[in-house]
Amino acid sequence: MDAFNIPITMPMSYSFTTSGSGGGGSSSSTGSAAITNVNNNNNPWMDSRIWSKLPQRLIDRVIAFLPPPSFFRARAVCKRWYGLLFSSSFLELYLQISPRRHWFLFFKHKSLKSCIYRNRASGGGSGGSDRANCEGYLFDPDSISWYRLSFSLIPPGFSPVSSSGGLICWVSDDAGPKSLFLSNPLVGSLSQLPPTLRPRLFPSIGLSVTPSSIDVAVAGDDLISPYAVKNLTTESFHIDGGGFYSLWGTTSSLPRLCSLESGRMVHVQGRFYCMNYSPFSVLGYDITSNSWWKIQAPMRRFLRSPNLVESKGRLILVATVEKSKLNVPKSLRIWGLQACGTTWVEIERMPQQLYHQFSEVEGNHGFDCVGNGEFIAFMIRGSEKAVLFDTYRKTWQWIPPCPFLGGEGEEEGSELHGFAYEPRIATPVTTLLDQLTLPFQPFNG
Repeated sequence: MDAFNIPITMPMSYSFTTSGSGGGGSSSSTGSAAITNVNNNNNPWMDSRIWSKLPQRLIDRVIAFLPPPSFFRARAVCKRWYGLLFSSSFLELYLQISPRRHWFLFFKHKSLKSCIYRNRASGGGSGGSDRANCEGYLFDPDSISWYRLSFSLIPPGFSPVSSSGGLICWVSDDAGPKSLFLSNPLVGSLSQLPPTLRPRLFPSIGLSVTPSSIDVAVAGDDLISPYAVKNLTTESFHIDGGGFYSLWGTTSSLPRLCSLESGRMVHVQGRFYCMNYSPFSVLGYDITSNSWWKIQAPMRRFLRSPNLVESKGRLILVATVEKSKLNVPKSLRIWGLQACGTTWVEIERMPQQLYHQFSEVEGNHGFDCVGNGEFIAFMIRGSEKAVLFDTYRKTWQWIPPCPFLGGEGEEEGSELHGFAYEPRIATPVTTLLDQLTLPFQPFNG
């Protein structure tokens, strides 16, 4: 697929670089794009006298169906197409008819013990090496293509923790009340949320964005002293187009003796879910009723690297099963939570031959999963390799290596951490945050 990074005048800058799966190289364009001339005299179907008379409303509908790479390349055709990104009527049409695309957004980080990415400036003050890490890698599972996104305007000291509705949630790395940003990387928008009230270290954070509301849940890792943390409370943020908002005003206690590993939550059907450890179980949080509950995990005594993902509106549990004392081969299994909310049903297993390859690369380091639509991606910790499962076609495949990684200057031990991402060129719900005029003061006591 051709490159696209057409520069536009926006409050924040961005750039795109793209590469197809077939080649290891990449290409980019600045200010122009390779557009095929449609005025082909040898093809009567491409006669410009026909196409030039198409109604603009029909042309807009065609453009609204384009995937983001094609849309940004098409903006180089003429002034009118260039201005579609600023057209209220086109963006309204886009939000109505543009198809949903279940992509993945990966970030590279070096930590093997935390889901928090380090993006702080270096001790020398230049921050050059850390700025290089402030980029993401979009993966389109339908066309098996990679794209590179720049996040150079994200403030230093912030890390990506969750995503929903075309927005990426970034949280401050420093211990204390957490500051959060929501960004749309396609258009370079950045909106700030008020800081949380309670000081925390590495909490679990869940995000749910709809066309008319934003919900955020922050749980666990409460700082009970400068040197100790404990999973005690949950804070929630809500704002909607109906004028109702709750700015971290709702708190609740976590279940007793819960053990949350710092990371993100999964949002399914209006509820947040996260893994509980020692022993394994699933914790659910209903942000409407402000209540938590536990769900027993299947085969919890034999699970390793359990992960929760969302797939087609269903909560999915993925884990390897190891029964060392029984004559049962090791396997990677996928369970789905039934409508009753307490029962799990096994729906798929990784083919044994592929599992042997997967386990050799994984080497007992563990793996992480992320689901989006009909796709589930399995990222091996300490490696840049990943496997893709299509739940609709029941197919498994290794994801082609990201062409933007693995150069001579890359450090060993790097890995990819992914998020479900639905690319959107318009996320008008963030205007709700811009309308908040209350003075947000951080909590210091």
